[in-house]
Amino acid sequence: MAPKRQSAILPQPKKPRPVAAPKLEDKSASPGLPKGEKEQQEAIEHIDEVQNEIDRLNEQASEEILKVEQKYNKLRQPFFQKRSELIAKIPNFWVTTFVNHPQVSALLGEEDEEALHYLTRVEVTEFEDIKSGYRIDFYFDENPYFENKVLSKEFHLNESGDPSSKSTEIKWKSGKDLTKRSSQTQNKASRKRQHEEPESFFTWFTDHSDAGADELGEVIKDDIWPNPLQYYLVPDMDDEEGEAEDDDDDDEEEEGLEDIDEEGDEDEGEEDDDEDEGEEGEVSKLYQALVIFRICMKQLAEMLGEWSANISASSLVF
Repeated sequence: MAPKRQSAILPQPKKPRPVAAPKLEDKSASPGLPKGEKEQQEAIEHIDEVQNEIDRLNEQASEEILKVEQKYNKLRQPFFQKRSELIAKIPNFWVTTFVNHPQVSALLGEEDEEALHYLTRVEVTEFEDIKSGYRIDFYFDENPYFENKVLSKEFHLNESGDPSSKSTEIKWKSGKDLTKRSSQTQNKASRKRQHEEPESFFTWFTDHSDAGADELGEVIKDDIWPNPLQYYLVPDMDDEEGEAEDDDDDDEEEEGLEDIDEEGDEDEGEEDDDEDEGEEGEVSKLYQALVIFRICMKQLAEMLGEWSANISASSLVF
């Protein structure tokens, strides 16, 4: 962001100087003054002398800075002109810049934005000696709101050094005075509204109550005008929120897929366990059958043995 330059319309107010302690009288007039107090008073007097030198240098520096600023203000003019020509190729550049600026956007109602869509150029001109004031010009295409092609507001220091301002009278088309609509909206403040419109941006052209503290003029001159591109390129918050929501949806989908994969792995694990249990069951059944078979064979052998013995005994009898 370009560094803000100090307002040219108001001279730097000097910090109030502390009231100097009364100078000590001649030593002969106050022979009884303690030594410590004498040293303190002498130090205060020397500090005051040094401070006067500092103030003198500050005034000299201000004069030198003013000369440098005047020099470079002239050098910047061709570049400002070139920039304006390039900006003219970008539709809605200035209304986008104002809407993206946090302080200016707070002053814009919906109809103000619609009117500013016809704004094609903004120019800030500082007067030759700079500190005497500046002018802001707004250039408009044909529009349904007012007849003016250019709206201007100037800030001056009058002969007495007091700030003042003057501006173009806006020639509103029938029923299109946005400043009156703003007043009507304010008068209906007792009604419940979901969204309260701010005072119209265009009331600034008629407000000359405090030219020395015109915040909007200072913002345009010192913040927007040096580098409007930085505000034009500010990303749209709605787009950012939309992208954030899309990212959240993507994350949720990925989490859902991961859950499905995990569930699938669990199911596969359960199937493997079932298969293992099935195999173990089959082995167990085979083992039981084998045991039963061996028992049966043993019993059969015993029966055959008894039967063979009986036959042998019978043969002996005969």
